[in-house]
Amino acid sequence: MPGLQDFNIVEAADGIRRAYLKFVHNYFSNISGYHHDVRDINLTFLDLYTKAIVNPGEMVKVYGFYLDFLNKQQQAWYQVFVDSQSMPPVEPQKGDKRFLSEEWNIKPYFNFIKQNYLLAEKFAQQIVDEVEIDEKIRKKLDFYVGQYMDALSPANFLFTNPEAIKLALETKGESLWKGFSNLVGDIEKGKITQTDESAFEVGKNLGITPGTVVYENELIQLIQYTPSTKNVSEIPLLIIAPWINKFYILDILPKNSLIKFLIDQGITVFIISWRNPQPGINHTTFDDYVEEGAIKAIDVVKNITNTKKINTLGYCLGGSLLSVACSILAQREKENPVNTATFLASMVDFSYIGPMGDVIDGALMKKLERGELLKNGILHGHDMETAFNLIRSNDLIWSYVVNNYLKGITPTAFEVIYWTNDNTNLPANMYLFYMKEMIVGNKLSRRNALRICNTPIDISKIDFPVYVIGLKEDYISPAKTCFTTTKLVSGSVEFILGGSGHVMGAINPPYKKKYGYYMDGKLGYEFEDWVNTAHFYEGSWWTPWSEKLKKNSGKEIPAPAKPGNSTYKAIEPAPGSYVKEKCGGLSR
Repeated sequence: MPGLQDFNIVEAADGIRRAYLKFVHNYFSNISGYHHDVRDINLTFLDLYTKAIVNPGEMVKVYGFYLDFLNKQQQAWYQVFVDSQSMPPVEPQKGDKRFLSEEWNIKPYFNFIKQNYLLAEKFAQQIVDEVEIDEKIRKKLDFYVGQYMDALSPANFLFTNPEAIKLALETKGESLWKGFSNLVGDIEKGKITQTDESAFEVGKNLGITPGTVVYENELIQLIQYTPSTKNVSEIPLLIIAPWINKFYILDILPKNSLIKFLIDQGITVFIISWRNPQPGINHTTFDDYVEEGAIKAIDVVKNITNTKKINTLGYCLGGSLLSVACSILAQREKENPVNTATFLASMVDFSYIGPMGDVIDGALMKKLERGELLKNGILHGHDMETAFNLIRSNDLIWSYVVNNYLKGITPTAFEVIYWTNDNTNLPANMYLFYMKEMIVGNKLSRRNALRICNTPIDISKIDFPVYVIGLKEDYISPAKTCFTTTKLVSGSVEFILGGSGHVMGAINPPYKKKYGYYMDGKLGYEFEDWVNTAHFYEGSWWTPWSEKLKKNSGKEIPAPAKPGNSTYKAIEPAPGSYVKEKCGGLSR
């Protein structure tokens, strides 16, 4: 087996040189942003220190937590080095994957390091939770303290990680050399490798359900999928994907493609594929995304299928956009062209947006408005990816640091991770409006608080059947917040709670029988009341929802022989060219 004897000093030195140059270049390119980030972090902790110092009662509280920490630390020492049969004073929380290996328990040195870290983590969290401070400051502290504690985990360092040391000894140093090579490669690439990106290609083995692009403009391509049944339902379905990610997550692989599943049910499916904005498109606004995206697509689908009304589904931000479009059309058209709307893992009310809300505030908005997080008119997709990774840093950052660099393990091919890394940019004007007016201002849920496309937005104008689908472990669009939509619309409404999170819960085909779903809870009250009265079912939410959709899709008619019509002709095969556009080399 090759080992350290294969270590090439010249190759290593060249790798260090290249990594150093890349690091220095990135630092000076982003120094302004780093400066303001550090300032914001320091000011947040200063608020905590000031509050504790000027209030003796708070200092006594912190001192009490510290004494408890010291006492538990002594108990850990005793349990590890004197009486290993006694119960440890602290255990990893459920779901913490960092210390699963038996090596953390059987080696006293590593066992004590693990317990000491967990006690310090608990001590820090107690201070954040219990010291009397402004709630907005507490949320930011919770986020920052969590990031620091995650980063300082002993699992992240070679000499305090027994698994990495054991592997290095077993491979005679080969794992260390591979880890170093992985680190150099990732520094040059500018991001942590999370999957084998060479294993996938959009249009070749991802997003391969047959279809045709039948319309395009500067913002969107509209795809019409080829029917797989002899007859189809009269009323088609338009899916509005989020513009923050690419649409093919709903057609990721044939076995877990929501689009293919619906087509096989006899539903005519259209989907919006958003263009990946490139630097310099400062003119694009949120109004454009509504008018030239959602509303234009609805009009084209009606024209092609020769129907007065269509069914719609909005996923994530696509659902927020759909709610705006439905409100506008209700006031603009004599007869609303939307027959039903499904809001999948989508928020209309933004009063609680999960962990990301801990750091989204007025200070962040000022940074955005000053352009500190923007460049050439866009927010780069890699920055958005980093932000989402920080929400679950142990799973999406540090686990890869440990495996890639300490253990020298090359990430395996995983189509969903490939999709999350296939970023999209966001136009600055559109993104600023969305952040300021909807997330921070929470105006979308308030009647007439927003004016978009010269129309006051009133979600209560949605008076047709609505299906709201939340996902139980969703940290991006919390199910509790999604549920609020049921109170804002005026038409008949049903709520379904699927299992898992924002992505895996959405692409959960019936054959998996893994997560299950909840239905038939009591509406009209709070989310907790609905959960307590709902019934659990095996399988996927796809099944009951598609059955309800089918009932609202009219009579059966012969499947169209070809895509489009005389007005909207075939442009190119699905998945189209827009979805293949990359963010480019731009970095903040």
